[in-house]
Amino acid sequence: MNDVLIESLIRAVQAAPEDAALRLHLAQLLAGAQRHPEALAHINTVIQQDPGNAAALGLLAEVTSALIGGPVQVPAQAPVQAPQEQQQEPAKEDYDWQAGDAQFSDPIPAPFVEQRIEMGEESAAIEPPVEPAGEPITLADVGGLQNVKDRLTESFLAPMRNAAIAKAFGKSLRGGLLLYGPPGCGKTFVARAVAGELQANFMAVTMTDILDSYIGNTEKNLKAVFDKARENAPTVLFFDEVDAVGLRRGSLSGSASWLRQMVNQLLMEMDSLTSNNDGLYILAATNHPWDLDEALLRPGRLDRSVLVTPPDAEARESILRHHLERRPIAGIDLGWIIERTEGFSGADLEHLSTTAAEKAMMQSIAANEVIPVGMEHVQQALKDVKPSTLPWLESARNVVRFSNENGRYDDLAQYLSSRKML
Repeated sequence: MNDVLIESLIRAVQAAPEDAALRLHLAQLLAGAQRHPEALAHINTVIQQDPGNAAALGLLAEVTSALIGGPVQVPAQAPVQAPQEQQQEPAKEDYDWQAGDAQFSDPIPAPFVEQRIEMGEESAAIEPPVEPAGEPITLADVGGLQNVKDRLTESFLAPMRNAAIAKAFGKSLRGGLLLYGPPGCGKTFVARAVAGELQANFMAVTMTDILDSYIGNTEKNLKAVFDKARENAPTVLFFDEVDAVGLRRGSLSGSASWLRQMVNQLLMEMDSLTSNNDGLYILAATNHPWDLDEALLRPGRLDRSVLVTPPDAEARESILRHHLERRPIAGIDLGWIIERTEGFSGADLEHLSTTAAEKAMMQSIAANEVIPVGMEHVQQALKDVKPSTLPWLESARNVVRFSNENGRYDDLAQYLSSRKML
């Protein structure tokens, strides 16, 4: 009977979302039915509409206590302990190996062995995971950054979606796309969105997935990555921090000269001299595009590049909403925060939200009641969290000034000019 009433109230709240009293009544019934997360969501909605609602704040404290297991109960009197010298350390018991063998299906090896075990020196080729295309992330899920979306569509997505028209205009469908920009600005998320736009599988590869300490294994790992991507085509093969894999070969000498073979193997797989790369879309991300081997940036390889800038005002609002709306909040002025977070990366904004929540949590612990995150907590957090993109932008400014003769970083120069940094 109670479940029927709850479902009826849920439909009523959906019909009248502004009715705070009705929503709180539903939250009380949900809490009584031990459906605390659902109750918390409705309570937070009421508090966002009316930060001073006493009934909502009281119910918030009850539900939060239930979620964390209730308030800590302090015993009236602590048990009397024996004097230190009279307390004895409990006797240590040996592990019961027979009981262990009975508990587990496979016999437990002996604690020590007399005969040395021969360890193989050649590791098997890696098996990178493939994320299948299902309900994908698309560019619509990327808040703001409209200039980045337009550039992606023009240089990469539109030709791939309209292959016949692109060929008629002499647009090559070969090659890949390089995403570059400051750290923490969502290059990986944008790459996943591109995979979603193409309705393709997604494979993310990092330096640690490829490197191996034995000669020849690194090249074998690279070949395994490309082979698996081809088997699961259409696939977006994404190399994160590609500068670690595609370093300038001229800078590799001495003990690091073995890395030259890794770069050569990468170039050979991208050219696909012996395999078919149809349906394989290569994306790469880097914070330092100027450290890449020039051969990687030639036509047919990573010949198109897109600057992923720090989030603009629209993107910052989307990111802040995402990280704050799941926490108890009250009186948050997003416009005020957005004005003061110019140059913050997505990671910085997440850190800011977490720090503000920590300030509210510590205040709640001291007051022994739940206090929502408010603007005073955000202001305190802004004193601790600073934008991390500024050092990168400073170094990028020198690259634009002295190493942009071929116009490769014109979009970066335009962005720096808009920030009055050039």
